Amino acid sequence: MPGRHYVAIPGPSVLPDRVLAAMHRPAPDIYAPEVAALAAGIAADLKELAGTRAHLAMYLCNGHGTWEAMATNLFSPGDAVLVLVCGTFGHGWAGALQGLGLQPDLIDFGRSAPADPARLASALRLRDYKAVLVTHVDTATSVKSDIPAIRAAMTAAGSQALLAVDCVASLGCDRFEMEAWGVDVMLGASQKGLMTPPGMGFVWFSDKALAAGRGATLRTPYWDWTNRANPQEFWHYWFGTAPTHHLYALRESLDMILREEGLPALWDRHARLARAVWAAVETWGAGNPAIRLNVADPAARGHSVTSVAFGAPHAATLRDWVQSHGLTLGIGLGMGTEADPQASGWLRIAHMGHVNAHMTLGALAVIEAGLQALNIPHGTGALEAAAREIARG
Repeated sequence: MPGRHYVAIPGPSVLPDRVLAAMHRPAPDIYAPEVAALAAGIAADLKELAGTRAHLAMYLCNGHGTWEAMATNLFSPGDAVLVLVCGTFGHGWAGALQGLGLQPDLIDFGRSAPADPARLASALRLRDYKAVLVTHVDTATSVKSDIPAIRAAMTAAGSQALLAVDCVASLGCDRFEMEAWGVDVMLGASQKGLMTPPGMGFVWFSDKALAAGRGATLRTPYWDWTNRANPQEFWHYWFGTAPTHHLYALRESLDMILREEGLPALWDRHARLARAVWAAVETWGAGNPAIRLNVADPAARGHSVTSVAFGAPHAATLRDWVQSHGLTLGIGLGMGTEADPQASGWLRIAHMGHVNAHMTLGALAVIEAGLQALNIPHGTGALEAAAREIARG
């Protein structure tokens, strides 16, 4: 097919040409001083991106691997852990803990609402927990939870629990300030807002988390964050061979994020693109109540991905149509019900990382064409509504 295909799924995200070019080089001598300096500079910039001066451990893994890295460094069998669930990835995180032999308690807020600080405070008054775990933005539902409000609820309840936040889907897209928001452990990965291939995971952790994890009996040599966060030799960063070409890619993407665009402008860009998508969906929905945003409250929507209902089987047929016209949209991950077991009524539109106005407006235009071609009822004026959000700046 002529032209460049646009994969607008919530990770792996679009790779900038500069990032691809940075990786297109021979393997380096991993013992050379410049490779060690490269890793040290990346570690410092990742702390800046997360809004912390605390500790960072880098891993060769995906986001699921960071769940295990965090858990093995913090917990021992019998530790009380509370997981706040707002969709598929909250359940996944809890499942990872169960796989390690832990028995976490869950508060399930459904698939369309953020974690409720009041319900959390009530739970904390009934039991002492070592940690509270929450996903900032659930990649499947696009629900975003209010992390400062969660920390405030923990403080009000007198809880000494650690606060751990999965930021895989929000890092480099939504505002996040680890230290200012009182977060003890933060998880991230390379393949979404950081605009690099899957394969690297990151765990930032505070002094409080470091102290709380001493003596954790689930810790294993590979996942141990001690030497990774304070390497005495270069190989300690990775417990072995460095992911050299990921490092070249990450160096380029961090330069683009921190040195060229800057975090305030980056957060604003993602918010503006998200509002454009929301405006289009709401306009389509004015002519068909089956078309709706999964999350009703704009404050509880992530700025990196939007989960949308089109009614079964319209989302599946629409995804197939736009795929044949150069656009790939995300599946309705975890949105299956008895009435729609295959989630054929749901899809996700990603607007994360290396994406701009013409890419987002172009994707919305292709979706609009698909609605027309498939005779799916919808309201008119969606592209104008999206353009207005872009024009607002």
